[in-house]
Parts: sequence; structure tokens; C-alpha cells
Amino acid sequence: MTQQCAFISQLSNTEQQNWLDKLNAKLPNVRVMLAREMSVAEKQQCKVAVVANPKPEDLTEFPQLVWVQSLWAGVERLVAELDNPSFALSRLVDPMLATIMSEAVLAWTLYLHREMPKYMAQQKLAKWQQLDYKCAGERTIGILGLGELGKSSAQVLVKNGFTVSGWSNTAKVIDGIECFFGREGLETLISQADIIVCLLPLTPDTRKLINDDFLTKMKKGTSLINFARGAIINHHDLVKQLNRCHVGHAVLDVFEHEPLDESSVLWQHPNITILPHVSAPTHIESASKIVAQRIDNFVLTGELPECIDMVKGY
Repeated sequence: MTQQCAFISQLSNTEQQNWLDKLNAKLPNVRVMLAREMSVAEKQQCKVAVVANPKPEDLTEFPQLVWVQSLWAGVERLVAELDNPSFALSRLVDPMLATIMSEAVLAWTLYLHREMPKYMAQQKLAKWQQLDYKCAGERTIGILGLGELGKSSAQVLVKNGFTVSGWSNTAKVIDGIECFFGREGLETLISQADIIVCLLPLTPDTRKLINDDFLTKMKKGTSLINFARGAIINHHDLVKQLNRCHVGHAVLDVFEHEPLDESSVLWQHPNITILPHVSAPTHIESASKIVAQRIDNFVLTGELPECIDMVKGY
């Protein structure tokens, strides 16, 4: 008997259909269905759901859920809004996602390293001036978060000649990277880095972590890249430190409310580069293969993949 898996999301109809086509092509013994097309009886019996930015309350329509698989790496909204869920939750862990993120981290680190914002500002003034060059080894990049995305990004930066340090909540050892952990370690990394890249999960401990206190402990002129979650930064404090010229430049790809409001002061700030959440899009072919394998294994064995700690949020 073919088992059914719910697909719950707020994606466009075209995007949802693309995911259904990819997943169903890889799951001959499981039928992935849009939640809105399932009957009440089907929802009552469903044990597995695939989600992509769902409304958390939509999951309450499935009382027998055992496991929910997210198509995104971040699951903080589900963790925050679901009250003691009875099911396990796993986020997407995809080597392709790590590769895509590493590419973005390298690209925008080079953007700051090679003084692109300053040259763009000079162009607007028709100003011809060569700026002093530093080689990559003279530039220290601090990575906040040494999970799969952070570790991969740090290693790519090392391969490109940068001096790299990293910080995580618990101690880690990664070849070629000076690793710090804990509050004292965070302050050490902040004080040394020329560019800080944020790849942390959003948790109660990281919410507004990058605030006035954090920013003032950075070296004058240090730049910031946020490819994690918007709520990790206090943007009011960031603008203040940019205006004081204590922070050199900020590349922001994520925000608490997306799309970023047209009236936001962040759009027009000369030392902020705005990106529309493009640093690490999920690769549908790679992700659908991983998710299908997980679903197939669960149906055959009843075994769950690695799931997150709902208290920690990751």
C-alpha cells in the first residue's frame, strides 16, 4: 500500500509542483501530496511531512505526525512557535548547500577584501584613486558558527589564502583554523577579525547577539557579513556604529521581516550592501534526493534521521 507524505509550505504553486515532481519521481512507494489536497482522513493517518516555510499552525491538522523534514537549513520559526510538538523535526543538511554557502562567503569576503565598496563610492564621485593592497594572508576572517556551513566556508577561505578563525558554542578542532568557543573565545575572535561572517543559528542565545556591545569590541574598520538570520543583529546598533565609522561595511542578506521594507533606512546607507536572501538557496535536485532517501528509509525501517534538539533550536 502506497504511503502518503504531506507537503506543507507557503511557496508559489509552481515551486510546490516542482518539489512534488522531484520527490515523487524518487519515491515509487510513497506519494507526496499537497496538504491542501488531502482529505481529513488522509491527514489523520499521515505520519510524515515535508515542509518549506510553513505556517506552524498548519501542522496541527496532522495529529499522527511522527517526523517533519524541512527543506531549509533553518527551522527556528517552527521551534519558536510550536508548543511541545509530538513529532521529531529535522533540518536539511546537504553538502551542496555547504558548497553554495562557501561560494557566497568567499565572493563577498573578496568583495570587502578588495575594497569594492570604496571603489564604487569613488566611481560615483568620478574619483581615480588606487587604494593600498593587502594580501589575503594579512586579512583575518572570523566565522561565527562552525556547523557544516561554517566549517565548509572557513576551509574555502583558508584555501584562498586568508587567515581564518572560527567560533562555536562548544569546542571544535578544524585543521588550519584557530577555533574559539564560549564567551571569552567570542571576545577574542571579535577583537582580532578584519571581517566577521555570521553563520549562526537563531536561538535565544544568539538573538541580537551582534549589538552595540559586540560591535564596539570589534577593531575599528572591521566589516560584517550576515548570511545567518536577521534577528541575530540589532540593526539600530549596527547603523549607529556604521555612522561612527567604527564598522567599515556590512553585507546583509537576511532580515527579520522579508522582503525588507522599502522604507527601511538600511537600503540607502552608503556602507551597507543589501542582498535579497540569496547566499545559499536550496538546490532542488540535490535536496530532493536527500529528502527522498530519508523518507524511503523511514518507511522501510521506521528509523528517523538526525533531528534537532527542540530546546537548543539546532
